[in-house]
Amino acid sequence: MERRKRVRGDGANRGVEENTMAILDTSGFNNSKISHHLNDDRLAFLEAVRTASLLPDNGSAPTGELICKLVDRKMFDAIFHILKDVDSLDLIIESYQLLVELDKRFPQVYLSKGEHSGSSSPSKVISQLVAVEEAWLPFNLGLDSYNEKGETKNHPRSSMDSSAFHALIQEVGKVAKEMKSEAVEATFLKNMLLLQYLITVLEGDFLPRNSTYQESMNWTLLRESLLNMLLGSRKILYKGLIKDCLFIMCHLSQSIVFSGETSYPENSSGELSDETSSALALALPEVKKSTCTVLKKLLSMIMELDSSRQAADQQGLTTRADGVRTPVVFDPKWKLEIIIQYFQKYIPKSSVQTRRSSATVNIENFDGVLKCLSNRNSTKSIIKKISTEVVQLLLAYAFQAYLAISYEHASEGFSDAMKNDNSDSVGEVCNKVVSAFTCLRQEDPGTEILSVGKEALFTAATILLSKS
Repeated sequence: MERRKRVRGDGANRGVEENTMAILDTSGFNNSKISHHLNDDRLAFLEAVRTASLLPDNGSAPTGELICKLVDRKMFDAIFHILKDVDSLDLIIESYQLLVELDKRFPQVYLSKGEHSGSSSPSKVISQLVAVEEAWLPFNLGLDSYNEKGETKNHPRSSMDSSAFHALIQEVGKVAKEMKSEAVEATFLKNMLLLQYLITVLEGDFLPRNSTYQESMNWTLLRESLLNMLLGSRKILYKGLIKDCLFIMCHLSQSIVFSGETSYPENSSGELSDETSSALALALPEVKKSTCTVLKKLLSMIMELDSSRQAADQQGLTTRADGVRTPVVFDPKWKLEIIIQYFQKYIPKSSVQTRRSSATVNIENFDGVLKCLSNRNSTKSIIKKISTEVVQLLLAYAFQAYLAISYEHASEGFSDAMKNDNSDSVGEVCNKVVSAFTCLRQEDPGTEILSVGKEALFTAATILLSKS
């Protein structure tokens, strides 16, 4: 892997650097009037960086070396600082877009193609991974050397560590679940855009590394990836992170319909302008949709990483330092098994069970779980331990997995019952799914059937109608 140094700025960008330091030093700007001027300065700074780095100069695009001088780590950090800390909608949108465009045009990691001549074959183009040395990153994953002040050399104070990344995901999930008036606050939109940007950075670092790994089987390339270091951090609970991502995707998928009667929160001056309110109302649905999209990308990258790591494990390329992590599994068979195992922890066991007991429920398969969820006493006990919403999600996803496996076997010439299982027919399972959701509503009358639950019920009803 080739590493390149990014040239630091000189007198040509001294003025912009001085403005950068003023942006970063916001102490003493508590007065609202002064703060207003600060926001104007911030907008001017963002426009100056955009003009200097992305727009043509006198009809010609600036060279890569000039860009490296103009857009150094301090300036990246200033832009990121704005995105993290401001509450102005204009600044949030502008700083986010500028960071994305800068990363796209000047990536920290990329594939460089060169010519390679073989002795017995014509020359062919091969790709080489290039990592820009000392490039700015929004993450501080605790693996950099420290300077004499005890600060990491490559990661200023405004960067995020793994625990801050997980906390951001949890905060987005918290507001997404509440779905109250605060859901239209600029802070909610800012957090979603911040999360999108961070995942975009993870993607830009991981994809070229994984592509090169597939050709070279050099596990070090993926070991040093931001995604691998993030997931391997002891500051986060990996399973909790995955659960929170799925939680957000579930709740954001149930989009809010904004109307003229929607209530909006007040800002520090006591009002929120109609223009800002309208902008938020228009922007939020699309930002929610794109947040779900990038979270899917994150989960896909994690699965790719786990797949690559498994291949590295089989070839003895990993070490104890790589740690142990349970892979994210979305294969229907394993998804169903994991959900059944999860339910097993919460399904009540009878006080006395013998091998001859005919009342003992077989919870080793999906049918057994459904029988327990169709019993009001069992359901009441389960929802005391885990929420009704969680039961709905697990039940719906297990049903999806069951159908995928069942029809896969059917297409391969097996019966509609799952291979090597004592499951009932698909029709009987559909009846039990409907019965389980009915039992949930009876035990928790105030619960609302989630969209994924409605889809499961609709699917079950459609299958039953087709078989009648």
